[in-house]
Amino acid sequence: MNDVLEGIRVVELAAWTFVPAAGAVLADWGADVIKIEHPETGDPQRGLISSGMVTGASGVNHFIEQPNRGKRSVGIDTRTPEGLELLMKLIERADVFVTNLLPDSRARMGVDVDAIRARNPKIVYARGHGYGTKGNLAEQGGFDLAAYWSRGGIGESYSAGNGAYPPVQRPAFGDSYGGLAIAAGIAAALVKRQRTGEGSVVDVSLLGAAIWQLGPDIVGAGVLGTDIPKFDVSSMPNPAANIYKTQDGRFISFVLLQADRFWSEFCTRLGRTDLIDDDRYANAAVRFQNRTECIAELRSVFESEPLKHWEAAFDGFDGVWDVLRTPLEVHSDPQVIANGYLPRTVDTNDNEFALAASPVQFDETPLEVRRAPTHGEHTDSVLAELGLNEDEIVDLKIKSVVL
Repeated sequence: MNDVLEGIRVVELAAWTFVPAAGAVLADWGADVIKIEHPETGDPQRGLISSGMVTGASGVNHFIEQPNRGKRSVGIDTRTPEGLELLMKLIERADVFVTNLLPDSRARMGVDVDAIRARNPKIVYARGHGYGTKGNLAEQGGFDLAAYWSRGGIGESYSAGNGAYPPVQRPAFGDSYGGLAIAAGIAAALVKRQRTGEGSVVDVSLLGAAIWQLGPDIVGAGVLGTDIPKFDVSSMPNPAANIYKTQDGRFISFVLLQADRFWSEFCTRLGRTDLIDDDRYANAAVRFQNRTECIAELRSVFESEPLKHWEAAFDGFDGVWDVLRTPLEVHSDPQVIANGYLPRTVDTNDNEFALAASPVQFDETPLEVRRAPTHGEHTDSVLAELGLNEDEIVDLKIKSVVL
């Protein structure tokens, strides 16, 4: 049972992945997360299943399921006076309000900090931004490809340079990480509120998340006054901390940071004991001087045998190494299965599938996950909790205030 936040109610007025991912983490931890969606359009990501971005015959919209699992969906048109009042009644009973609306939208809708605090002075108010709360871009939206991957320096850090195109960010790469940061900030703010009785305003930007993620490069660049050098895999400073291709086109990474400690056994398992005392490679200093030649030698060795051979050869090796797995292979990884990192759930159409668990476990217990709600699935039950009777709910539906 995921119960560390049991009894905490979260009202989420957000769309796409960044901020909803924070709600998913809080739901994983046991909070009651109420997702507010427009009665007609809902979260725009619901439309991806018919846009070509979500493919396959299963009918599972993983872009909705992953960041919205375990929530309750309520369809409310908060632009109407009646809809806004319903939202405020929910906020009065909530511990957390989380949103990714831009500052002008929050003010226009009447859900900025002052308006929310007027109805619930102790609420934790959490905001997800593209570029932060200050500066010329404070009111500009930002998806993670722009604010995180591009402006935060991550995409360029992975580029080869020399005018080559950088790699494209994987979907929601910064959003998922940024959402975890928001959830952590909310958890800390809840601790402060319990201790002092005061609610906090929690702010996380995709730009700030990228700077933290790329901290060693960015801090190092500031200290050195120049960007951290990039090394091609053919000339890495430490040949024993590198990636090597096998005969069958797979890749193995080795992270032997204390290379001299492992060099003898490494070469033995390669079947190349002649390299142990080779004057060109005998210690870290000379391997660095002859790194290009050393890497070429090691590449030739690894490319002579398939992956299975090398997995057997390095079985039990004390040095750190692993195989580059595909996302599909992760599903059958025994370590992933043993730790419950991909818990399974079933949607309303009886499709069974796995979701990526948020990475924190409590009391050595794998997280349990529930499917994402359908659009407006819990409108009636949540409004009933507010004290509305059936006739009142029907009347609001007739007026298109709720779904």
